[in-house]
Amino acid sequence: MEILDIIVFSLMGLGVLFTAIRLIIGPHFSDRVVALDTFNMIVIGVIVVLASVFKSELYLDIAIVYAILAFLETVVFARYLEGNRK
Repeated sequence: MEILDIIVFSLMGLGVLFTAIRLIIGPHFSDRVVALDTFNMIVIGVIVVLASVFKSELYLDIAIVYAILAFLETVVFARYLEGNRK
């Protein structure tokens, strides 16, 4: 592993830490949904960086499937929030 990979993983880990804090102490449900979506995007980034490190295209397929599922999850939570406001 190169030094650049270590720096990238460290910054992503820091992002996961801050996102997890917002996910836990978020005062509103909408804050938690945004934190969860951010967490999903960071995880997708980690999977893509892993694909680059291991030089495997399988990880990119996994990242695409995870991105689709994360998008659907965000849509479901947004619909749920929209339904609670009526």
